[in-house]
Amino acid sequence: MLKQPVNRALFDEVMVPNYNPQQMVPVRGRGSRVWDQEDNEYIDFAGGIAVNALGHVHPALVAALKEQSDKLWHLSNTFTNEPALRLAKKLTDATFADKVFFCNSGAEANEAAFKLARKYSYDNFGPEKHEIIAFYQGFHGRTLFTVSVGGQAKYREGFEPAPGGISHVPFNDLAALKAAISDKTCAVVMEPIQGEGGVIPADPEFVKGVRELCDQHNALLVFDEIQTGVGRTGHLYAYMGMGVEPDILTSAKALGGGFPIGAMLTTNKVAPSFGFGTHGSTYGGNPLACAVAETALDLINQPELLNGVADKRALFVEELQKINAKHEIFKEIRGDGLLIGVELIDTMHGKAASFLATAREEGLMILMAGPNVLRMAPSLIIPDEDIRDGMALLERAIIKVLMAENA
Repeated sequence: MLKQPVNRALFDEVMVPNYNPQQMVPVRGRGSRVWDQEDNEYIDFAGGIAVNALGHVHPALVAALKEQSDKLWHLSNTFTNEPALRLAKKLTDATFADKVFFCNSGAEANEAAFKLARKYSYDNFGPEKHEIIAFYQGFHGRTLFTVSVGGQAKYREGFEPAPGGISHVPFNDLAALKAAISDKTCAVVMEPIQGEGGVIPADPEFVKGVRELCDQHNALLVFDEIQTGVGRTGHLYAYMGMGVEPDILTSAKALGGGFPIGAMLTTNKVAPSFGFGTHGSTYGGNPLACAVAETALDLINQPELLNGVADKRALFVEELQKINAKHEIFKEIRGDGLLIGVELIDTMHGKAASFLATAREEGLMILMAGPNVLRMAPSLIIPDEDIRDGMALLERAIIKVLMAENA
């Protein structure tokens, strides 16, 4: 069978236009380096948006996928399978959770979490206790339910009417939450670090206050750790460094190291409300996905790797500060671990896309978190040499953008 030649122009011909990908088409990767169709080389600070936690084509993940591919691909949840059970056991052993639900993505994990929170409150307190409180600038996925819980109106516009019983308060504002929460609240939903909202960390005292308010009102605390989970902050999950435990936690992205998988974790107290037939996923717990994720979890949940995240972050911050000392372009460097947000100075607000595109031209892949923030979420094991080389490319891109602005 002859393969049809493809290029970026074919995207516009055959794909729904909800994305606007870069002009280059990546075709292979290794570690923290990527090559396109013309064999141009790029350093990857994007990590597939915090997905490729072990870089590209990690040999252990490749071996796990190949081994499982010769055994069993799919069953449906009429049956269970060994990789799913092993992965669930390792997740519950490593976290607060007692029970796991597998799915295919972060949005599906959050959908399950929000449904479970409502069902638990319905079962234990009655139908009036159904309200969900989340935070402005939060992001929880693109299903109608998750985009409604997310605190960014731009993602809901045009898709109304949205599900009801959802309200939002400012992030890191405990007084606002205290004024909003009531005995009708079934859950408070938050990211430990708002990713899409600008890489905004939750204040530790705020997190503790949220937990206390949830306990006072018999509301569940739901942590969306889609982006912060599986080593990103130097803890297996970010909550582990915050002095609190959620009732429900969602995980995806780095969990599969690049293979699609999502998971919702919860306790024995909450899990029974997802009784037989209440929720499901055809591909959830897929043997291929779970085999790869088990290997990724084994590799990431090691003290040497997790402790090394802080050292990698320190090098990123050091190099960013060197750039800023010369060009005075960054207002703030924030985040935790290897989820890094770099806010541009006020006069450069709205220009993040220009920096992203110019960096790509120079051979560096980075991300945005809104129009004012450059975001980096590289491999947790990115070599120091790649960090330094990538920062040199970023500086070249910054110089180009500044020259164009001043021309």
